[in-house]
Amino acid sequence: MSPETASTSGPTTAGPTSEPTTAGSTTGPTTGPGTSGPTTDTTAGPTTDPGTTTNTTGPDTTTGAGDDSTLCASQAEGLFFPADAVWYHDASSDPVAPDSAAITQWMVQNSPPNGWGTGTMRIDFSITAIDAPAGTEKRTFELDNDYYYSPDCDVAPIPLPPGGVVEDYPQDIPPPGSFEGYDCSGYQDGADCHMIVVSRSEQRLYEIYHATVDAQSDEFTAGCLALWDTSKTYDLDGRGQQCTSADAAGFPIAPLLFSAEEVAAGEINHAIRFILPNSMIRAKKYVAPATHGTNTTGPMTLIPYGGHMRLRADYPIENLSPGAQVIAKALQKYGMYMSDGGNIALTAQSDVYGCATWADVGVDPFSLEDLKATDFEVIDHGPTIDVTYECERTPIME
Repeated sequence: MSPETASTSGPTTAGPTSEPTTAGSTTGPTTGPGTSGPTTDTTAGPTTDPGTTTNTTGPDTTTGAGDDSTLCASQAEGLFFPADAVWYHDASSDPVAPDSAAITQWMVQNSPPNGWGTGTMRIDFSITAIDAPAGTEKRTFELDNDYYYSPDCDVAPIPLPPGGVVEDYPQDIPPPGSFEGYDCSGYQDGADCHMIVVSRSEQRLYEIYHATVDAQSDEFTAGCLALWDTSKTYDLDGRGQQCTSADAAGFPIAPLLFSAEEVAAGEINHAIRFILPNSMIRAKKYVAPATHGTNTTGPMTLIPYGGHMRLRADYPIENLSPGAQVIAKALQKYGMYMSDGGNIALTAQSDVYGCATWADVGVDPFSLEDLKATDFEVIDHGPTIDVTYECERTPIME
């Protein structure tokens, strides 16, 4: 969605926004991927990510799970990170934040009728996660300095399988052997252009904010790459405090995307990504597990970056369609994390390479439009942290 990213060094442009809340580059370290963009990070150090722990557990959660021979990447085939990662935590009994009711009531009153960026809860289907088969050739990229933040962003070559697509690709599904689908149609206008590649064979997740491969020149240009080690259970410092990722909150995108395959299977086993306009996000604050925030402008009565909302256990999900009920159950058990700035509340995974389609499971942008902010509770994740953009880490170079 749209990261208005801000970093202490490097341009502070707004990151991706998966709907009309897009951000162009902004200036000044007061922004940070607040709509969704990386913040800063450039230098090297293989696989070093300060603030992470090396817990590698969870059978069938990362390497070895899933189909590593096709472009279809879904957590229906196996979780992307170890099972004890925060995205898979059962939050159904976690304590409610003291200001929960004040937050949700403000949302409904100030963004009627139901309290979301577009008034009603809508689902965005624009972001695609691509599975890079083992042995996929890696490509280096030219930095787009207006969307690159140091030291937040990594610069390692990326296994980019032919035939894949970037968010906002301009054409039909590309020929299998071409890179045409990675040409982001809104790149020059500052679109988010998220590019996500899951490499189970490497135990790596590559997420880029603002990337494109020019269909004519074949030149690969990218803003902020956030490289994640999927064998690790990251601690609350993530890739580093005050460090952005391909999303403004500093955590990964892929494990929070829900897919048509998961809905078809009847179960989503992880939390979900959601976004709000900058004016509906608490100003310049974030809370764990976020590690970054941006130049947001909302009052102190609002949810900060990293805020965790859970659908109330007493919500009558039986009134929803079968597909929507699967999503609602995940919202009750795992909740949703405030990840970026933008208008379209929930983010689903594109079905362009899916083993199921959204039409198959009967889910469309308005399947959850009846859900109000006051149908949710804000989970207590402790005190907020001031946004300073003072990221310290060693970028991954290879």
